[in-house]
Amino acid sequence: MKVAIIGAGFAGLSAAYDLAGHGYAVTIYEAGEQVGGLASGFRDPMWEWPLERFYHHIFTTDHAIIALTNEIGLRDRLFFRSPVTAQWWRGRGYALDGVLPVLRFPGLPFIDRLRFGLTAFYLKYLTNNWQKLEQTTATVWIERFSGKNAAQVIWHPLLEGKFGPHADEVNMAWLWARLRARSFQLGYFVGGFQAFADALCAVCLRRGVQVVLRTPVKAVHQTAGGWQVLAGDHPPTDYDALLVTGSPGLLARLVPHLPSGYLGQLRRLRSMGAVVMTIALRQPLTNGIYWLNLPKDEFPFLALVEHTNFIEPSHYGGDNLIYCGDYLDPDHEYFRLTPEALLERFVPALRQINPAFQREWVRAYWLHREPYAQPIVPVNHSRNIPPIPTPLPGLYWASMSQVYPWDRGTNYAVELGRRAARIMREHLYPKPQAVPSGY
Repeated sequence: MKVAIIGAGFAGLSAAYDLAGHGYAVTIYEAGEQVGGLASGFRDPMWEWPLERFYHHIFTTDHAIIALTNEIGLRDRLFFRSPVTAQWWRGRGYALDGVLPVLRFPGLPFIDRLRFGLTAFYLKYLTNNWQKLEQTTATVWIERFSGKNAAQVIWHPLLEGKFGPHADEVNMAWLWARLRARSFQLGYFVGGFQAFADALCAVCLRRGVQVVLRTPVKAVHQTAGGWQVLAGDHPPTDYDALLVTGSPGLLARLVPHLPSGYLGQLRRLRSMGAVVMTIALRQPLTNGIYWLNLPKDEFPFLALVEHTNFIEPSHYGGDNLIYCGDYLDPDHEYFRLTPEALLERFVPALRQINPAFQREWVRAYWLHREPYAQPIVPVNHSRNIPPIPTPLPGLYWASMSQVYPWDRGTNYAVELGRRAARIMREHLYPKPQAVPSGY
């Protein structure tokens, strides 16, 4: 049986890996020049390793991607470290990545620090009932249990930084999942996430998967026996089933004749985009901080990530690499500004973080933007999510909007892709013969 997959991100590659392993003939169509999706990388001529367009790491609790890493023989290329994560407060960053740093944080009275710590402990270790938590907003729940001081100083800036004007809409299940999945140790791959994506793609190719790059899908048509795909300059090709791993808007555009109920669900899903500028500096910017959460009312971006305080600059020709990242509505002006104009917006903020910073420190910079990067999750969001099988036979959809209550990321993209493959195998008959292990 022939299966087409639109998108060679981690979900599409994981689905292809499993489907091909069970004997299906799989073709992946990818509009970009390489596999990896939002975790794909780029490379300066000076660098040994590519770097992700959007900052990435995994946690020790990310079981899906770790299991797949083991399966494809890449475990020796995955490593974990404990970089410093901090919160900006009154002119400097304070570490909040452990019990003692939280208890020492001067931004709250001791009783509020204790309350903050107990609330985080309860959410991470003592409750699994996210269905109840999604019935209220994170803002209301946190103020009730952590107190207004901790909510205003720590919790709300995190929500506002992530969701901007939608912060007060976000339900508590999302924040629970963020805490539940986090670990103080962070994981990375030798060669970056692009190396992992390339390795997974290589295994897929050995299993017979065809990966067609630089080929956007123009249209799909339902046929009597399945789905026809028109992509790039290729002739129309018929398949028994089709998996779309893109945004809700992409699926709605490709298949506008979906039943109104499912189509309505797609159109009600809202999301934010991502704007990330990567800057190569001649000197380090922060004093050893990897991730610095910033208040949106003081800075023109939500996070400063100094990647080379996590991974050695020697892999990047000695560059000190920072990300200036933000989640924004797709109509925000940052999606229209030139890289040069946006850098000038950001330079004063870099000087605010390190008064010694000079414009001459900047060796090079790159700007990456994606309009679909962070789903917005209001109260009772689980009712809004369309299932992976669409109402049309042979058509399936798997996107970051469906990993809820978990937050989007490479681990849940892998889990989602493999779940979609399992559902498709259950639906598609006759079942092909599985590929022998070792392929």
